[in-house]
Amino acid sequence: MEFAIIAAGQGSRLKNEGIELSKPLLPICGIAMIERLIRIFAKNGAARVHVIVNSASVDLRDFLANNDFGVPIHPYVFDTESSLHSLGELLQANPSWTECVVTTTDTIFSEREFANYITQFRARKSADAYMGITSFIDDESPLYIAMDESHQIELFSDVKTQNTTLVSGGIYGLRVRAAQVAHEQIQSGQSRMRNYQRSLLEKSLVVEGHIFHKIVDVDHLSDQKQAEAYLMEIGECGKN
Repeated sequence: MEFAIIAAGQGSRLKNEGIELSKPLLPICGIAMIERLIRIFAKNGAARVHVIVNSASVDLRDFLANNDFGVPIHPYVFDTESSLHSLGELLQANPSWTECVVTTTDTIFSEREFANYITQFRARKSADAYMGITSFIDDESPLYIAMDESHQIELFSDVKTQNTTLVSGGIYGLRVRAAQVAHEQIQSGQSRMRNYQRSLLEKSLVVEGHIFHKIVDVDHLSDQKQAEAYLMEIGECGKN
């Protein structure tokens, strides 16, 4: 299993709030968000961690090159228009991948819950995609999810309904068929990760969800404080 981080965004909302460093370097409990992810991946069996960054994030590239995370870092420098395009670049550069876990760099979750997610993804071999989802909704434009009792996702929706009590959390476990659909969607002109997720269902792939108690998407300084409060609450603030 391969592990990858999408860290090629501009972090414009944090920049508008006065943060000058690249978004993945924003500290959560004193640890850069991206370092926390890398170390969690290493604890869950990553032989290496693939990271896609943009050409303007010199501080981030230097950080990845000059620090020892206990696992090799494979960096990719691309200026992409969306997270889906970043995913596409990672998959295109690694055509031999049979299964991978990809997260966005601003996704904060429980380390213990992530370990269980990885265990379940490895066990659920019939799933083409295994998504980290949560009932905690704080995203500015959440992607709502309906899931059946066997944890199979039945719907991705921009609109909340009585049946969509969960949302996508920015954690994507993908196998070969799901990777193929990503390529197809990009070639067809698609640029939104949420539409890619919908296409997995449209093409009748098996898409399952794994519930996390809380996943915090860090877009603003207020989200940083919320993420730190959550990690402190569960005893994982500063844990690495």
